[in-house]
Amino acid sequence: MTTTDVKGAENAGDPSANEAVGHAAGAAPVAAGDALEGAETTAAPELEEENLSLPGQEVSAAHAALNRGARKRSFEVADHEVPRSHVEEWRFTPLRRFAPLFQDVATDDREGDPAVDYQVEVPEGAPAIATLAPGQAPRGTVLVPEDLPTAVASARTEQALHLVAAKNTAYDEPFRVDITGRGADRRGNAHIVLEAEESSSATFVLNHTGSAQYAQNVEMIVGDNAHMIVISLHDWDDDALHIATHHSRVGRDSTLKHVAVTLGGSAVRLNSIGEYSAPGGEIEKLGLYFSDENQFFENRLFVDHSAPHCTSNVAYKGALQGKNARSVWVGDVLIRKEAEGTNTYELNRNLVLTEGARADSVPNLEIETGEIEGAGHAAATGRFDDEQLFYLRARGIPEVEARRLVVRGFFAEIIQQIDVPEIRERLSASIEDELARSMN
Repeated sequence: MTTTDVKGAENAGDPSANEAVGHAAGAAPVAAGDALEGAETTAAPELEEENLSLPGQEVSAAHAALNRGARKRSFEVADHEVPRSHVEEWRFTPLRRFAPLFQDVATDDREGDPAVDYQVEVPEGAPAIATLAPGQAPRGTVLVPEDLPTAVASARTEQALHLVAAKNTAYDEPFRVDITGRGADRRGNAHIVLEAEESSSATFVLNHTGSAQYAQNVEMIVGDNAHMIVISLHDWDDDALHIATHHSRVGRDSTLKHVAVTLGGSAVRLNSIGEYSAPGGEIEKLGLYFSDENQFFENRLFVDHSAPHCTSNVAYKGALQGKNARSVWVGDVLIRKEAEGTNTYELNRNLVLTEGARADSVPNLEIETGEIEGAGHAAATGRFDDEQLFYLRARGIPEVEARRLVVRGFFAEIIQQIDVPEIRERLSASIEDELARSMN
């Protein structure tokens, strides 16, 4: 077993920087337009200090590290450094809490007792459940690790679960994977490949319960004219650790709806990446999280618009209650030079229910072409709207019930867009349980 000395603050990398970025929720610098090409481009000292460069200049290593589309990708574990709090990708993350997942160790399976149990159901008529070894396509054709935990999960998973929606087939029932951790002190590594072949339509549900130290990769391949829905539910026990990378590639005239719901776990960090292989693709990323006392939930999203005439929409909502309840949301959208006709928008809203909770929200937008349909973002964190509460109480609704109604309405927009009725009902019940603990 390899031990790792992780250096960094318990709650965040650079508190002052976190405050500045988290509360400003500002956009990343937008690349200069084509009008600057061919002009004198000697950078001013202040640009060098900020690790920025102008068109025509060689991009510095520091700038490449900050550019979301220029990060190094490799399957080799040795090519990735242990996360540090001064690195942009990790500066909000409590590194000491996640330290077990930075170790390059095998899954802690024991005879007749796996560290993480998998129960898989496929719809009637779907291809049989299969596995993929490292290097066996389509495994690794979309997801190439950008960080250490992702590389370890890839290298330490001997056989990846492979689920396929067959060509020209629409499935009424979802593919289901129930993932159950068998112990907070036990390590699990996983790689899952979800594939929708050409002109297919399918829903995949990943349900996480129990407890574990779990490093997970989910690779999503959406063929031309296909439609995929992926719903990832994180309802872990309170002592679970989970780091995951979900990486998707969408084909010509295809759609992907990716839904991430986080309600349980000590610390959960999800890095969700979406890209396009041809024009006409659509990606929708929806998220919901409810952080209680001492829980840390982080969602990082990257939509890489590298093909023309594609669309993306991101909407995440979170609520926080209790001392040291913490959430981080970072949304990155890159519109490359060749991605003309792009239309994109990202939204994050956070509702702080009690003192001692904190939410950081950072939307970033990089644009390398002016020939787009539209691009925008919005982020906000706040407490209850006093006017809403006054309106409800003025109509005879007690304050506690009025507050519950506000929270229900806050989450309703996301829950109503989940396509599986039983999951909508389950989430509504879970939110009621969360509210009952704080608003009695």
